[in-house]
Amino acid sequence: MKYDEFVSHVQSRARIPEREQAVRAIRATLETLAERLAGGEPFDLASQVPEEIAVYLQHERAGSGERFSLDEFFKRVSSREGVDLPVSVYHARVVIEVLGEAVTEGEMRDVRAQLPAEYDKLFESGSKGRLY
Repeated sequence: MKYDEFVSHVQSRARIPEREQAVRAIRATLETLAERLAGGEPFDLASQVPEEIAVYLQHERAGSGERFSLDEFFKRVSSREGVDLPVSVYHARVVIEVLGEAVTEGEMRDVRAQLPAEYDKLFESGSKGRLY
């Protein structure tokens, strides 16, 4: 999937009016995910997305494997994105859904294998399902 396509999918599914806002949602979600993942996993994931998106998975704290709950994940995304928590929760769900379409099933399995079961809701709810 190309960069413009990735951003367009996030923007339309999340009903984000401005492209820059969609990019902020992508960045906030992927930077936070990269901090939660351990070792080389964020870099493996980055190898399957466009370079413009890969940079969000390759920052200095990427791969630190920092342990935090799904609720904390959403709070961090909200803070980074600069939007209210319910909005950021939905945006993160959409970003993860599009990410799942952009990379191989095996890579998504590897990502999910590093996360506790409570994160399953993030990966399974998508843009149309219910989170809780």
